[in-house]
Amino acid sequence: MRTLNQFADMTSGVVYVHASPVALCPHVEWALSSTLNSRASLLWSAQEAEPGRMRATVDWAGPVGTGARLTNALREWPGLVFEVTENPSDGVDGERFCQVPGLGLWHGATGANGDVIVGEMQLRALMDAQPDSAGLAGELDAILGTAWDEALENYRMGSFGAQVTWLTQRVG
Repeated sequence: MRTLNQFADMTSGVVYVHASPVALCPHVEWALSSTLNSRASLLWSAQEAEPGRMRATVDWAGPVGTGARLTNALREWPGLVFEVTENPSDGVDGERFCQVPGLGLWHGATGANGDVIVGEMQLRALMDAQPDSAGLAGELDAILGTAWDEALENYRMGSFGAQVTWLTQRVG
């Protein structure tokens, strides 16, 4: 019988540094490398959505909870725009963290398909606390991270010269 210890389970995820000042790039790499206990080699490219800033992406693998530790390491720099995802693993939901200046940090649990999970008790508490549908809609937007998604969308689009992965389908 398997012992249930979530920190024994391995998972993976992605760190998206959407916008970093050039001078901060080496510090971001050091913070990620220190947290992962291995070299995080990021390939930086210009962030067209915010000229003068850089973007990079790195895949990671580690114990469950690594996404939160990576987020904690990156949130020391309030001007950094980033997302950290942690994929679900056996018996543990995934997570997504988003940091946007002016909005702060958002965190949500995610399911296997990447949707944000909102629990029954969260929904019941919102319905009890909000006397009208407009208030409830605003609270649901906050739980789902709508403002963060809207703020990050321009950064997610990529830029000229950014790395691209083409999906191919092999037939036959």
